[in-house]
Amino acid sequence: MNDLDRLASFAALLTDRGRGLLDEVRGTEPAQELAVATRLRREHPAELVSAALTQARLRQRAVVKFGAADAERMFFTTNGVEQATRATVAAYRAGRFQELGVRSAADLCCGIGGDAIALARAGIRVLAVDRDPLTCAVARANADALGLADLIEVRETDVTEVDTSAYDAVFVDPGRRGGRGRIFDPEAYSPPLSWAVQAALKAPVAALKIAPGIPHEAVPAEAEAEWISDSGDVKEAVLWFGTRAPGLVRATLLPGPRALLGRGLPDPQVRPLGRYLYEPDGAVIRAHLVAEVAEEMDGGGLIDETIAYITADSLKSTPYATAYEITDQLPFNVKKLKALLRQREVGVLTVKKRGSAVEPEELRRKVKPQGPNSATVFLTRVRGAPTMLVGRRA
Repeated sequence: MNDLDRLASFAALLTDRGRGLLDEVRGTEPAQELAVATRLRREHPAELVSAALTQARLRQRAVVKFGAADAERMFFTTNGVEQATRATVAAYRAGRFQELGVRSAADLCCGIGGDAIALARAGIRVLAVDRDPLTCAVARANADALGLADLIEVRETDVTEVDTSAYDAVFVDPGRRGGRGRIFDPEAYSPPLSWAVQAALKAPVAALKIAPGIPHEAVPAEAEAEWISDSGDVKEAVLWFGTRAPGLVRATLLPGPRALLGRGLPDPQVRPLGRYLYEPDGAVIRAHLVAEVAEEMDGGGLIDETIAYITADSLKSTPYATAYEITDQLPFNVKKLKALLRQREVGVLTVKKRGSAVEPEELRRKVKPQGPNSATVFLTRVRGAPTMLVGRRA
């Protein structure tokens, strides 16, 4: 199907007939699709039925990111669902823009409009720009569906040709996927990170959404760098300009938000394994702020100079790491671990790894956990030695 056909198919969904079909196929399970399609094609064009069923599938997938109330009203493309910002993260970022006094923003590479929606809900007027015709049509439909059309203008053009001087802020979410999947080189983004940085430097306030794995040395000196996780999952990194905090590194945990600010601490010392093991949140690790968490612990240190696990003798609550009480330390030996778990009657086994080539599922198959109790096994290194640590959530 070419671009014109895709546009026509989507436009048909916006008609009264198309919207009626969308209501009819809502909640259709995969196993029911063939029967539903066969029945509906007796009364409606096959292309329209197919488009409605596809949209129903995409809406179901989008619930995780947008919540059921919005996802059931919005429109999606396959790429749009995959690449859209989770609504909780977009809302947090829009809140930061609002706190910085932003009242208007240019959302460059807007996709299906997820970030524009969050900005508009924060009371910010948005110019949403994308060069793909279908993506722009979907973004317009979403602004209309959520009652935000008065605050969101969607423009179909190349973002590099947009004059953003009339806006308080610029937000850029470069494309980070190509024909072979994810793109890791920031200069291979679309548009390249260097272009996005120049666009950001021209604006009073700006934010660039980038992959969380970006090397720290690629962060411009003028930017504040923030890594964001949501419910423990690292979602993105953001380069902020105009916050009057160049060079600041921040890890933000949602829900909350809770923000851990970098203080330029040296790496923690390696120390003997204590009673407790702390697993820092992924955003903390990506932001290189493990030392800031270790400093919160009395006598906290690393179990290995290359492993981001903190150990301490006492238990201290922190939102930036999950604490485990360690009951056993074993050299890497599957037979000994199996015997120990059998003795403890462990049937519910969580396996975590850091610094080990062994896959959790592989270990779980080998030890065959059975029994009413639960435990967590860490496959890691302690002072360079392959080690198995057994424990439980503190």
